[in-house]
Amino acid sequence: MNKGLFALLIVITTSLMGSSFAIGKIGLNYISPLLLVGLRFTLAGLLMGIMVRVFKRSHPSTLREWIHIMVIGLFQTAGVMGFIFISMRTITAGESSILTFTNPLLVVIFGTLFLGTKYHWIQWLGVVIGFVGVFITLGANLDVQQIGTILGFLSAVSWAIATLLMNRWGSTLDVWVVTAYQMLTGGLLLLLASAFFEQVEIVITSSSILIVLWLAIMASIVQFAVWFFLLQKENPGKVSSFLFLAPLFGVLFGWLLLDEQLHISTLIGGSIILVGIYLVNRPQSRIQE
Repeated sequence: MNKGLFALLIVITTSLMGSSFAIGKIGLNYISPLLLVGLRFTLAGLLMGIMVRVFKRSHPSTLREWIHIMVIGLFQTAGVMGFIFISMRTITAGESSILTFTNPLLVVIFGTLFLGTKYHWIQWLGVVIGFVGVFITLGANLDVQQIGTILGFLSAVSWAIATLLMNRWGSTLDVWVVTAYQMLTGGLLLLLASAFFEQVEIVITSSSILIVLWLAIMASIVQFAVWFFLLQKENPGKVSSFLFLAPLFGVLFGWLLLDEQLHISTLIGGSIILVGIYLVNRPQSRIQE
């Protein structure tokens, strides 16, 4: 792929990932957290579900495979996005994005503990560096006992679990089909959780409609489409190493759209986290038993 096109697509997909934090936080002015993210992913899942049917992608042939997709949706969409959007009630969009994108660090730890995966020393160095960055960021501006901070970190835990499950189950499944139905499953679970566990609030305006559409179409469907296109056309390890740009865009959009302060400690800690994530994502380092 042309280097210029590759760079452009990387910026598009990671900036769309990062934008969802600030735009989602704006959406909380109109819609309660679980309802907002439930609407986002139910709509995105329905649209992608139609597309994978139209393009006749290979669907699961057994109940077991459908259950696997639903479990992935429980963690990847319901867990990750539910924790993110509730966390932004009490912490900034930038802080939530930094906490969420520590998930590659947790993948190494959980993969070692629960799957017996062996990692290169440079990835463990990345884990150590990454968590040093987390402590710098948290120690400066966040209250580690604050519920938003805890929820932001739980989003990373949920994402790490989903990543390992996808690695274990996804080899026999069509990635587009998994994406469509895990988003739909997670979206429906979030709508159910909204009905039972939060005071539902919704203000229907042109702004709130545009926010839901942006989150569902641009920050979900388009973002996933570009990301999967890059994974198919380039080395997955190379592509994944650029995931560290997403929290950077999360902080940047928080500053641009929400006037969130860019504390020097947040920038230093965030930069250290990015270095750690880059080392964790180096493609040559994982060795499985």
